[in-house]
Amino acid sequence: MMNFLSFFLLVVQTHSVTPVIHTLQYFTTACSQVPNFPEYVEVGYVDEVEMSYYDSNIRKAESKQDWMNKITAEDPNYWQRQTEKKVFRQHVSKDNNEILKKRFNQTGGVHTFQVMSGCEWNDETDEVKGWQQHSYDGEDFISLDMKTWTWTAAKQQAFPSKLELDQDIFALDYNKYYYTELCPSYLMKYVEYGKKVLMRTELPEVFLLQKTPSSPVSCMATGFYPDRADLFWRKDGEQILEDVEHGELLPNHDGTFQMSVELKVEVTAEVEGKYECVFQLSGIKEDLVTKLERRSILSNASHEAVKQINHTIPTGNVSVTATLAVLAVVVLLAAPIIIIFIIKRRRSRQAQYDSAAGDDGNELSERREG
Repeated sequence: MMNFLSFFLLVVQTHSVTPVIHTLQYFTTACSQVPNFPEYVEVGYVDEVEMSYYDSNIRKAESKQDWMNKITAEDPNYWQRQTEKKVFRQHVSKDNNEILKKRFNQTGGVHTFQVMSGCEWNDETDEVKGWQQHSYDGEDFISLDMKTWTWTAAKQQAFPSKLELDQDIFALDYNKYYYTELCPSYLMKYVEYGKKVLMRTELPEVFLLQKTPSSPVSCMATGFYPDRADLFWRKDGEQILEDVEHGELLPNHDGTFQMSVELKVEVTAEVEGKYECVFQLSGIKEDLVTKLERRSILSNASHEAVKQINHTIPTGNVSVTATLAVLAVVVLLAAPIIIIFIIKRRRSRQAQYDSAAGDDGNELSERREG
């Protein structure tokens, strides 16, 4: 089974130049005994852009984008209702942590309980897909199979949850409705709200970097948007696959992205002009081409050049938002993951369905049984 970190990187690093696939994702983290960190955090993203936030310290659901406030024109109580639901889930998640501690024979220490759920929509084919994956203390726990609509337990301790959840016909029916209809409909609505931001295109600055004359030449593109892009080396017009190493797609602090690709080559007069770094961005027909020439390479030998590029290019460790930076603390403490809301029912099933049917699906795990 794909773990949370692998899944998250797959989502973030997908950058082939293909039809636009939009995503709506929710990440929640419930933790215990983590110093200087809220015991509950819930963050929503549209196309990797943070659009909503809640934590147990502020106890208020907030919009993180001006365009998300458009929803109050048709639903004035939207944010108030979101706050109430998140406060409820905050208390339920605390109970869940205690349940899981007992299942794993734990008495104390740092523990995290998280969930990643969402859907994607192909704006050309209208195909939709969904996911709901859960983990505890950095390891897969249970996930929902969207083909069979049954639960898959990754741990022995998850089997009691699987047996009960598979028998919860109401919750399974709601999941089918949410992932095939409700989630995509909200995703389309949010994309329409934020299309000026989400559908924009920004070309990058491209730099050739080399630590020493014998080091690989790194081609770095930074400041582009969206993340559906490709970066590769060509020689004599043909793409090179050997002696090439691709770096990760990384977020910049301003919401744009950066990526790099290294080429193992000795830069001599004979090879100058034969190699070129090519950047391609979805929606832009023309390639951005940078020829390999010694005079174009920035190296450690050029202090001013390195100083300039350090101001130009944010480091790959900078998170998209302060939220991700905070979540990184939990990652270090308990490993990255997706989590499980194994939840005690506190409302009647019909009342839950009525409450959720008109919403954005943030209460997906509210029907989980401990």
